[in-house]
Amino acid sequence: MQLFYQENLSASDQTFTFNKEESKHIIKVLRKKEGDVLKITNGQGYLFTAEITLGNDKKCAITIIKSEHFSKKRNYHLHIAIAPTKMNDRLEWFLEKATEIGVDEITPILCDNSERKIIKKERFEKVIVSAMKQSLQLYLPKLNDLTTYNHLIKTTTAQTKFIAHCEDSEKNLLKEQNLKSSNYLVLIGPEGDFSTPEINSALQHQFIPLSLGENRLRTETAGIVICNTLAVLKQ
Repeated sequence: MQLFYQENLSASDQTFTFNKEESKHIIKVLRKKEGDVLKITNGQGYLFTAEITLGNDKKCAITIIKSEHFSKKRNYHLHIAIAPTKMNDRLEWFLEKATEIGVDEITPILCDNSERKIIKKERFEKVIVSAMKQSLQLYLPKLNDLTTYNHLIKTTTAQTKFIAHCEDSEKNLLKEQNLKSSNYLVLIGPEGDFSTPEINSALQHQFIPLSLGENRLRTETAGIVICNTLAVLKQ
């Protein structure tokens, strides 16, 4: 199945017209024609079955045949707050793979040791959309604006909060944690790790120190380990 994405498509719509860019992609690149059936999601759990009624590369129109809503397959909400990496392609890799494995919300955070303090949110959103379509998922992970570390830890409402850091202190693996809740926030630091004041502040806000094993991991690798390990443990 090939999945298309249109965020403005709703369950009440009976017809829809793609913009010029998407119309060209459907008709010229994919060589779809009038009468062909498309599968579309709005990233909110809906799967639309639609027929092309106007196969114009500047204005491709469809009629909705059927709309279905599906609940999330995972029984938990995972929010990863991660410091942007110095190289954009490494964070894009994380966004792609985390989406494929399963993540609900991502917040880029600005930390004391952050090397990158500006993000290309529009570009990152395109990476997430592409990964959602490729993995045939119906829910689009939410990408938040870049925010400060202190603001996030003070305002989060997550039930269970973890901070993965590299300092020598008492930490347990994810499999050794109490994972009975359904809402998780995990903090992943920059290449230089969280600063000691940041770690102490997180602990004061009831974050649980988390170990990701004996090996020191890159920022983006740590994020993937979290996504995959939680997906296995919460099956």
